[in-house]
Amino acid sequence: MEVRSLLKSRSISLGVLAIGAVQSGYAFAIAEGGDDPPSRWTPMPNPAEGGVVSPPFSTNLTAEEGGHLRVFDTLDFDVFSHADWKRLGESHAQNIRVHWPDGHYTDGIDKHTEDMAAIFAWAPDTRIEIHPLRVAKDNLTAVTGVMRGTFTQPMPDGKGGTIAPTDKAYAVNMCTVGIWNPQGTMDEEFLFWDNQTFYQQIGLA
Repeated sequence: MEVRSLLKSRSISLGVLAIGAVQSGYAFAIAEGGDDPPSRWTPMPNPAEGGVVSPPFSTNLTAEEGGHLRVFDTLDFDVFSHADWKRLGESHAQNIRVHWPDGHYTDGIDKHTEDMAAIFAWAPDTRIEIHPLRVAKDNLTAVTGVMRGTFTQPMPDGKGGTIAPTDKAYAVNMCTVGIWNPQGTMDEEFLFWDNQTFYQQIGLA
């Protein structure tokens, strides 16, 4: 498969999702001061540059919403970051449809597993360790994260050859929107990140 086709698009905006009420993930952005209640929002620095942590879960979440977000934390922090693909079914339905930043989509957990594993072939240290924003409403979640890794192994070019590693590290902001079923797994997943930034960071643009 052509790994670059999974990541190829010029610029994908991350800030296009609006959900009426934010059910979780707002605590990080509230200014704190003495005994006074929070009075204003404090802008978040660029998560990809560090210094941002995952906020606590809101107490206003329903059991369903909190469950979805906790499963998604496990997906990124444990399953994805450790390439533990046998556990992908804990968060993904067998027939899941996954939409990629370049607009193409795939169907089925087996294909998605193959695509995820392909990223680790050239960046074995790929990981997601924080979720700066977590939003949940009924069966819909939107979670931002920072995907990090280092281009240390040959990257398949989809033509039978490889692209030599540059040994450059990358850290890109991303967003995943998930639609969940009553069984507690995602039927559909939308992935967003800026590939122009990604390619610049690994030395291919």
